[in-house]
Amino acid sequence: MTDNRNTILAVILSGLVLIGWQYFYNIPQMEKQRAAQQAQQSQTTTPAQNAGGSATPQANTPAPSANAPANAQAGSAAPVSRETAIAATPRVKIDTPRLSGSIALKGARLDDLSLVQFRETVDPNSPAIVLYAPSGTDNPYYAEFGWVAASGSSAKMPDHNTVWQQETPGDLTPSHPVTLKYENGDGLTFRRTIAVDDRYLFTIKDDVTNVGNAPVTLYPFALISRHGTPQVSGYYILHEGLIGYLGDQGLQEYTYKKIDEAKAVSFKVTNGWLGITDKYWASALLPDTRAQLQARYSSNLVGNVRTYQTDYLQDAQTIAIGGTGSAHTRLFAGAKEAGVVGINFPLVGPAGYNKQLELNHFDLLIDWGYFYFITKPMFLALDFFYNFFGNFGISILLVTVLVKLIFFPLANKSYASMAKMKSVQPQLAALKERYPDDKVKQQQEMMEIYKKEKINPIAGCLPVALQIPVFFSLYKVLFVTIEMRHAPFYGWIKDLSAPDPTNLFNLFGLLHFDPTQLPLFGHYLALGIWPIIMGITMWFQFKLNPTPPDPTQQMIFGWMPLIFTFMLAGFPAGLVIYWAWNNTLSVLQQSLIMHRNGVKVELFDNVRATFGKKAESKT
Repeated sequence: MTDNRNTILAVILSGLVLIGWQYFYNIPQMEKQRAAQQAQQSQTTTPAQNAGGSATPQANTPAPSANAPANAQAGSAAPVSRETAIAATPRVKIDTPRLSGSIALKGARLDDLSLVQFRETVDPNSPAIVLYAPSGTDNPYYAEFGWVAASGSSAKMPDHNTVWQQETPGDLTPSHPVTLKYENGDGLTFRRTIAVDDRYLFTIKDDVTNVGNAPVTLYPFALISRHGTPQVSGYYILHEGLIGYLGDQGLQEYTYKKIDEAKAVSFKVTNGWLGITDKYWASALLPDTRAQLQARYSSNLVGNVRTYQTDYLQDAQTIAIGGTGSAHTRLFAGAKEAGVVGINFPLVGPAGYNKQLELNHFDLLIDWGYFYFITKPMFLALDFFYNFFGNFGISILLVTVLVKLIFFPLANKSYASMAKMKSVQPQLAALKERYPDDKVKQQQEMMEIYKKEKINPIAGCLPVALQIPVFFSLYKVLFVTIEMRHAPFYGWIKDLSAPDPTNLFNLFGLLHFDPTQLPLFGHYLALGIWPIIMGITMWFQFKLNPTPPDPTQQMIFGWMPLIFTFMLAGFPAGLVIYWAWNNTLSVLQQSLIMHRNGVKVELFDNVRATFGKKAESKT
């Protein structure tokens, strides 16, 4: 019986460690990793070439060749507002159903982009999410494209200070591309045609026409640059930073801290993509899948500002006199919607970019984790029901029922074994009376009874063990997918991905203060209505089970509902709703199985007995 008891404790403690580690370690870590305030203007580090003229990304020091787009040192001017920086340069407006912003004609950069369908808070009137911001602001973030001249070339190339002309009048819309033009005065004419779809994909075509007196060798490049260390969520289970699927080298993820230590890492890539990802938003370069790239992640200290960059350089093109060179690339800049990136049911909605563009695992832009074989199906199931009912809370309830049906055979055996265990309780009690001082004999006789009645004494742990992978996959889906962000349920739950906003310790809003802000122990005082409901349902479930014969086990099972109530209080409301609903279904399922096995369902008798014992002890 000792081995069985240890097994039970191991299963229970595994669940506690899984939940407790996330709550008591990751959440404090999130608080410690707040971004430093950025105070100075900085510019980009552009891919350059080495002295031999071969196309290789430059080192971490901002020292490109004389003909490459220059890297300006951090200026001494104080940062300006985003609106001021945008108004300071001529621009081409971007207007799509999901994006708004502009292209700066100075530098021809994509440096002003907002996601109009997503807001900073659950209030629909709150500001739209800002993705890109121009240089000179607190947190510049932009994409840039162009050409780098071969080492030793005297060709005048456009850089971040070059003002382009808009050849095609009008705004950039899904039905109206725009073309920008720059003539260098030495026979080279640069044209950039930019198109955008109705989601988050920009297509960029760069042409160079040479009417000069000598051939010219140029390297196409593209980069995404971000200035200042961004604020991250700080959770171990979520990657935020530099990301890419780089051909045969597979998924390459570098956190900001990791790339700060490495300074720069380079890759030779065919069939790859790379970019920078946040929890819900991302920006990624999507070159032609057949192009050979010199790709790079880098971190540079420009002045006193840390800059992060993903870039690539393609093979050289020699443009003869009278000839034209062309380069094509694409840019994803937007929300990491699963259906848009490439995770959806077949024949449901338009194909995601992963399939549409034949990209290499672009679906991994969403951090599904090592257990993607569980988390992806969990999301697809939730999304499937959402398409019918329009509420992810209802989806969670229905998926819980579906999971219960899938595991019904296993749970049925478990509950049947528990019902038999309850039926032999009088025999176990008789053993204690027969051998009051001989624990070894008690355990031997107890095992004989279990063997005779075909009872598995640890069967009661199976339903809890089955919940752990489901619990984790749902937690991951709620945490990383933007579909769950600001997804409402009913009543006071306006965001299933956030904790229950109510709190017992301010009487659910009657007292106008936030107890979680109290020093030292405030974060323990987050206890909303749904966590309390979850705790009650767990307590009822344990009261339905046979009372463990061991006092230690009785104590553990007695305290577990309270412990889990406080632990899950800070978790997403959707997860707590799942657990409460799952407990309720388990009580119903177990009661039915006990009834079929001829065992009296003593749930309410046990509840009354619990309060009766407390009343007697007080007396």
